[in-house]
Amino acid sequence: MFNDIGPLELVTLIILAVLVFGPDKLPKVIQDVTRTIRKIRDFSDSAKQDIREELGPEFKDFEFEDLNPKTFIRKQLDNDDLGLKEIRSGFDLKKEMAEVTDAVHGRDPESASPASSASASGGRLDMTKKPGKPAFDSRPPVDADDP
Repeated sequence: MFNDIGPLELVTLIILAVLVFGPDKLPKVIQDVTRTIRKIRDFSDSAKQDIREELGPEFKDFEFEDLNPKTFIRKQLDNDDLGLKEIRSGFDLKKEMAEVTDAVHGRDPESASPASSASASGGRLDMTKKPGKPAFDSRPPVDADDP
C-alpha cells in the first residue's frame, strides 16, 4: 500500500503528525487509525466471501484480482487452449527484421543475412567500416588553403 513512500517522506509524515496532534494524543490517533483500517479490511473480506457464496460453486476458483485487465489478459495469454505459446515460439523476430531490412536495402536475404555472415566469421559480426575502393579516375580532395 505504501510501497512508493521513501524514508525521507516517512520521516516528514511522522514529524508532521507529531506537530499536528502533539506527542500526548499521537498514540491514541495511531490506535484509532489502525482500528479503522482493520475494520475496513474485515468488511472487504466479508464482502468478498458473500459474493463468492452468492456466485455458487461454478465460480469457486474466481479471484477478484482477475478483474484487473492486466491480470486478465496475462492469464488468458498464458492459457494454452488458444495455442499462443506455439505461435510465440515459432516466430523469430530477429530473423523477420533481418529479412525486412534486406528487402528495404535490396539485398539478397540468403547472402547478406546477419546470421550467414556471423557463421562465416566464426560467430562474430564485423561492425567496422571498411573504406571502399576509389574509382580509377577519382582524384583526392584539394585543400584551397594548401600552397
